[in-house]
Amino acid sequence: MTLTPDELAKRIEHTLLAPEAAPNQIDRLCLDALRYGFHAVCVNPIHVRRAVERIARDRSASPSGRAPTVISVAGFPLGASRSDTKADEARRALDDGASEIDMVADLGALISGDRKTVRADIEALARVVHQTPAGASFLKVILETGLLTVDQIILGCRCCAEGEADFVKTSTGFHASGGATVEQVKLLRRHAAPLRVKAAGGIRTAEAACAMIEAGADRIGTSAGVAILDELGRTGS
Repeated sequence: MTLTPDELAKRIEHTLLAPEAAPNQIDRLCLDALRYGFHAVCVNPIHVRRAVERIARDRSASPSGRAPTVISVAGFPLGASRSDTKADEARRALDDGASEIDMVADLGALISGDRKTVRADIEALARVVHQTPAGASFLKVILETGLLTVDQIILGCRCCAEGEADFVKTSTGFHASGGATVEQVKLLRRHAAPLRVKAAGGIRTAEAACAMIEAGADRIGTSAGVAILDELGRTGS
């Protein structure tokens, strides 16, 4: 698939979720997102308010005048928090200005085939995210696909649809099972429709990002967005 740098930038969620991320790194993340035209920045809850304020302050740095949205996470990176804890984490991030929440599913319940628990966990977050005053917030559910069998991925997709999520997402990028693969993205696209798909984890080149989009990803989560866009600009791909 051939994408222009601008087309690819609009699909990238420029991400910094490292626990050691410092305030000046969040500032740089936001400035890069403005300059490159990324769809969003994705940060841990503690940094949401700073990112929102920084983007508002530096909006003139965006050539198009469009400001990236701010995404945060809940139950990250393990998914092993209580549902009400995840919901409270999401609520606080939304109150601080986040527009989208990426939650980690209850992976133990999913692997055990406990459909009711997985669905209820997702529903708890969907209620919070979809009841924001703006009414346009999105919930993405991370399934950690490298950890799962095909049947478990399919079950996860069904739980996401039943729980009224908006996206399914491949990976946290923190698990030893690895990040996104083309095959996993295709599987999510096939079984999660009409939900959208976010590929994340280990996507560091323009070739890899474009392959994920060709496989069916609507969004790309990556900490290498600047390098990817610079590469695409150099190669003219």
